[in-house]
Amino acid sequence: MKAVLCKAFGPADTLVVEEVNSPEIKKNEVLLDVHAAGINFPDTLIIEGKYQFKPPFPFSPGGEAAGVISAVGEKVSHLQVGQRVMALTGWGSCAEQVAVPAYNILPMPEGMDFPTAAAFSMTYGTAIHALKQRGALQEGETLLVLGASGGVGLAAIEIGKAMGARVIAAASSAEKLEVARQAGADELINYHDEDVRERLKTLTKGQGVDVIIDPVGGDLFETVFRSIAWNGRMLVIGFASGTIPSLPANLPLLKGAAVIGVFWGAFAQRQPQDNVANFQQLFAWYAQGKLKPLVSQTFPLEETAAAINTLGARKAVGKLVIKVR
Repeated sequence: MKAVLCKAFGPADTLVVEEVNSPEIKKNEVLLDVHAAGINFPDTLIIEGKYQFKPPFPFSPGGEAAGVISAVGEKVSHLQVGQRVMALTGWGSCAEQVAVPAYNILPMPEGMDFPTAAAFSMTYGTAIHALKQRGALQEGETLLVLGASGGVGLAAIEIGKAMGARVIAAASSAEKLEVARQAGADELINYHDEDVRERLKTLTKGQGVDVIIDPVGGDLFETVFRSIAWNGRMLVIGFASGTIPSLPANLPLLKGAAVIGVFWGAFAQRQPQDNVANFQQLFAWYAQGKLKPLVSQTFPLEETAAAINTLGARKAVGKLVIKVR
């Protein structure tokens, strides 16, 4: 089978495509014929040795996939050969086949195609966990979404609206904000051209925002936290800007506010029943047309490096997907 390989930590341009043996599955795993693989921010980190996990060389990037099960381990009884599924892999999805633990597999909803399924799990799983379990977003509250045109940002806008919140989307250009508007955002802030704090003060009539979801980090983190409401919740998703921010400890004290970490991968492993319930809700919203994942670009397997570079340069809108088959 063909696979994109990382043989030493380095930039995406050092990745190679080679023929390798198909993976052997363990008793609790399935072998997935990959049709599409989603590209996410961790892929930009894992190939450079900057992620929480450092797989042994050589490994393939790609933390999520969609495809068809071609074999099941002897301890797997709830999945069948030929079933169309989406999978969380951590890494390994940028290949024609990948071995996946059965507990990281979900059957694809009816009517969903492979590229959409490959773009769904990580961003929507992260966003609903952030807003439901960590942020406790309530109907009628105000939600501020930073990096609003990215995969997590767009998912947060749609989920926030489905949960009954008023959603303010912030992004760096008019083009990106238009994508956020189409996803359902009620208000828009261009943080390159506008005074973010003054705009938030106007939009919230001085009350501040109840929940902030931030996959970007950087200088904007403290700026928007200063506009948080009493008892507000700041959800730390990641650091796409490349800068991990710090915050003066007196600010959460004065606002009675909380800075809350969101690590969906660990949540899915530690609280699998809650994660499954989240996805049942997501699939119901998808069937109702409330969630419309945006796959803005697809790349062939041989151009995986270009996809990772596009995401790393923050030029992506929505999700980027590798079409493997």
